[in-house]
Amino acid sequence: MKIAIAYTPIASPKGVPLLSQNRQFQWFNRPTFIYPVVPAYAATMAKAAGHEVLWLDGIAERWSEEQFLEKVVAERPALILLETKTPVVKATWRWVARLREALPSMRIVLAGDHVTALPAESMDNCPADFLLTGGDYDFLLLNLLRHLGAGAPLEPGVWYRDAGGKVRNSGPFATRHDLGSLPRIDRDLTRWRNYSVHNGNYRRTPGAYIMAGRDCWHGKCTFCSWTTLYPNYRVRTPESVVDEIGELIERYGVREIMDDTGCFPAGDWLRTFCRLMIARGYHKHIYFDCNMRFGALTPDDYRLMKAAGFRFVLFGLESANQATLDRLDKQLRVEAVCEGARDAARAGLDVHVTVMIGFPWEDADDIARTVALARELLIRGWAYTLQVTLAIPYPGTPLFRQCDAQDLLATRAWDDFDMRQAVMRTPVGDEAIRAAIRRVYRAFFHPRALWNRLLNTRHPIEDLKFYSRGLLSLLGHLRDFG
Repeated sequence: MKIAIAYTPIASPKGVPLLSQNRQFQWFNRPTFIYPVVPAYAATMAKAAGHEVLWLDGIAERWSEEQFLEKVVAERPALILLETKTPVVKATWRWVARLREALPSMRIVLAGDHVTALPAESMDNCPADFLLTGGDYDFLLLNLLRHLGAGAPLEPGVWYRDAGGKVRNSGPFATRHDLGSLPRIDRDLTRWRNYSVHNGNYRRTPGAYIMAGRDCWHGKCTFCSWTTLYPNYRVRTPESVVDEIGELIERYGVREIMDDTGCFPAGDWLRTFCRLMIARGYHKHIYFDCNMRFGALTPDDYRLMKAAGFRFVLFGLESANQATLDRLDKQLRVEAVCEGARDAARAGLDVHVTVMIGFPWEDADDIARTVALARELLIRGWAYTLQVTLAIPYPGTPLFRQCDAQDLLATRAWDDFDMRQAVMRTPVGDEAIRAAIRRVYRAFFHPRALWNRLLNTRHPIEDLKFYSRGLLSLLGHLRDFG
């Protein structure tokens, strides 16, 4: 069977949609393309099963809507898989209708966190044939292809229409698949170079994304949309991950790798991984990046990570207010933020911190504390970079359910959940929130922050290129929240 795994272009004056591999959706003024790991596994697994697979990422290819439609019509796949998220789900519904009109016999399949949270909504609002709920939609796609081709029973998590058009499903999804059975991703099939440069995380290029696990071993943050996809935590072996890194270095010449597991494995798994990286010499060839939680690691762990080639470590700060961290179920002390950032920075790691502003229970003083802490981390050199976002309650999350129950949603228009405006009722105005975000970003220009950056310059030409890209990203963020 000929199938397509695709991202539809979404023309908008807001910029480029960060749809793939994102827990939070944003429009970026500066083009940014993040490699979609699970869809890449889906493409690889389908090809290995004997299917002809098309990779049609209209966003990363920068195709117009007309170009994308022309390519799909020219190829005439029997089935197309589309990932969607809350702020663009209505655009996806329009695309489904458009594709149905152009190719009436093509089966259309949707996946992603929004359709997992509200599957009946998409079945009611567009003529999609199937929904694959949960985060293991690579495994579910393979199961669906076997069902269509040989009558295999559907695994739990698939929504479909029966012969009479009635919407049915195969039961609640279960993320019990063995990640050890995953194949090595076919990077050529999935056009990895389209995602290897235009990504603000990369200091060196070309870069690549992998995932050691699915998805976060904490898995309780009430705002995180991927807790909807992955209610449990699974991880590959350190050896298999290091083997994949070796292939990326030796076959593709990759110079930086981002592991986008929601939280990278800690403890003995992490230490085994680091020692394998050093034993194989991979630490000499790449920078390695990951997501981590404050309070999970010791100074010795950070030093071992640095020795193993780690460069960039992303932490979620979210708020400087303990009451907010408790309400978000972060299970994190504010004091641990400074301690962890300091220890990681002293070990030589580039600390990246994410901050959220706009919670309905935070007043101007609460926001000011978060702004002050974020600026302090930057100015003291304990955070190398940071990202500030508007807090968004995505459907399926505990935060959304709380806001819905307490009448804290200012809107239920999904297009508005794109981080361009507050969608929760807050005691401060939208402009005050935007001003707070801009104030955090302007800390990058503080003389002490600039001095720390100069002191950390180790490779002048490479670092200056990275700084210039970072400046463009920073200016883009200021425009995003202008």
